[in-house]
Amino acid sequence: MNESDIDLGPRLERAGPRNALRLGSVTADAFRDDPFNAWLFGNFAGIEHLFHLQARRIYSRRGYCYTAGDDGACMWMMPGGDGSFSRLDYLAFALPTLFKSGRDAVKRGILTGKAMEARHPTFEHAYLFSIGVRQSARGRGLGRRLIQPVLDACDRTGTAAYLENSNVANEGFYRSCGFEQLGEPIYPEPDSPPLVPMVRKPRSA
Repeated sequence: MNESDIDLGPRLERAGPRNALRLGSVTADAFRDDPFNAWLFGNFAGIEHLFHLQARRIYSRRGYCYTAGDDGACMWMMPGGDGSFSRLDYLAFALPTLFKSGRDAVKRGILTGKAMEARHPTFEHAYLFSIGVRQSARGRGLGRRLIQPVLDACDRTGTAAYLENSNVANEGFYRSCGFEQLGEPIYPEPDSPPLVPMVRKPRSA
């Protein structure tokens, strides 16, 4: 599957590096009360820094991102893309996180990254790093509108989709989109909330 296979339609807008600030802001707000990220950082400042970092350094440059105005955003990595952190990326994560959330948050962040990487599928797939709707825009069906264009492209091209669900409250939404749990939940540390790997097989027309 290539980017050209995706039709965003008239209400979604492709987002590149110039839109990284909006991507990070929308997504951070959407994950403000996320249980896994609350455990990881302990405060909103750490959550906000992570999503701005991912938007700025990784997904707006190497991935496929788009927004619904200032209300919603998605960050995907296309099949064969590279979402890994370089040493400079880790440094850009660690130093501000140390200041904003403390040493333990840095440790938890690195352990989480390694645990996610160890469980990441080797089969070809589109990876949904984040989908977020601002709290003020929820309840309007925007999450479905955001996720559907890439899922439709996955169906047309026979491509799987993969994500890690960090909030049990979102399980019903993902299942309604065709995702199913893939193996056991990920626990970077024994006391962490679960990250649930989920995969969606392409649907035939």
